[in-house]
Amino acid sequence: MSNVSHARSDLSGHPDASEMRARYDRVMGGRDVALVDAPVFLVGLYCAVSPWVLHFTASQPALVTHNLVMGIAIAVLALGFTVMPERMYGLSWAICAIGAWIIVSTWVVGSSPDAGIVINNIIVGGLTVLLGMVCAGAAARTRST
Repeated sequence: MSNVSHARSDLSGHPDASEMRARYDRVMGGRDVALVDAPVFLVGLYCAVSPWVLHFTASQPALVTHNLVMGIAIAVLALGFTVMPERMYGLSWAICAIGAWIIVSTWVVGSSPDAGIVINNIIVGGLTVLLGMVCAGAAARTRST
């Protein structure tokens, strides 16, 4: 049998060490916001399924469609943040706008929503705005460094 246990050597002497380090930093750049991606995705999923969780599918059909579309949009943006963070974090402010719209849309899209629907959309919209501001702040911080 051959001996496959190779002694690990220090790569600092490798001729391409500085280039490999720079490439690694470039690839991993902006990933300090990675912890926000999952909560944004979960808020989007909850927004999409909230009409069925709170059982307002019969009383507010317009809000059902609205929450479904807005939730899917938030979840797709979160997936984009995960897959291509260096390109997508410019859209962090769009998450804030979507969150603000979710709050306002309760009265614009809905017709006399009850307290449960109002509280649900205010909480979901508020969390969306908050997470969008965290994403935008972290994106601005990583661009300035």
